[in-house]
Amino acid sequence: MRESENRIYRVIVVDDNTSHSAGIRQLIEMEPDMKVVGVATSGQEAIQKNAKIEADIILMDLNMPEMDGISTIEKIIEQKPNVKILTLTGYDDPDLVFRAMQSGAKGYILKTMVTSQLRQAILDVLNGKVFLPISLATKFFDEFQNKQPKSERVDPVRQALLNYLTNREKEVLALLTEGITYKGVADRLVISETTVKTHVNNIFQKLQVNDRTQAVLYALKHGLVTSVSSAESLKPAV
Repeated sequence: MRESENRIYRVIVVDDNTSHSAGIRQLIEMEPDMKVVGVATSGQEAIQKNAKIEADIILMDLNMPEMDGISTIEKIIEQKPNVKILTLTGYDDPDLVFRAMQSGAKGYILKTMVTSQLRQAILDVLNGKVFLPISLATKFFDEFQNKQPKSERVDPVRQALLNYLTNREKEVLALLTEGITYKGVADRLVISETTVKTHVNNIFQKLQVNDRTQAVLYALKHGLVTSVSSAESLKPAV
């Protein structure tokens, strides 16, 4: 996705603080190629608006009562796997970064950085990139490394992928290694075949592979799954 004079990016803002959401809306609508098409003040309202409104990206506050941002993101991704989500929060907690990315968010920006970085963060996420401010990324990786005892540290590539794949994507990948077709995965998980294909495309993108065979081999190499039950898993799914 590229910036274009003819393209208007549709944005939903989710924040239980109406003053914050009003400020974010004002910043977005100063941009000629962006438009706020919905504002929600709770997780449940965000889910309802996501179902009714076609948006390119959702800006999601993480600290909300009743249903927090992490749970809301998971529900929204289940509804529309293709929707892009950028988390917007006042907390620079490395654990929150892990959980937000695992739930399906594609970026994490602090509210203190909104004025200077919001547009770039939105465009990066819309273009399929992951947005994480350098200062936060450094703290995130330092914290992760410090938490791991030297004797127990695992391959950082494997750990990053484990936390970046959503729970549903891990389930789909595990079933693919069993040689199950896309239709079979859909039946097993009680979702549509189209949704399965969307999850598979997301897996390919995150693992930086081009097909099912490469995904299965990569998963085995890095310990994302423990075994392949059948050589059928390396055949193209239909």
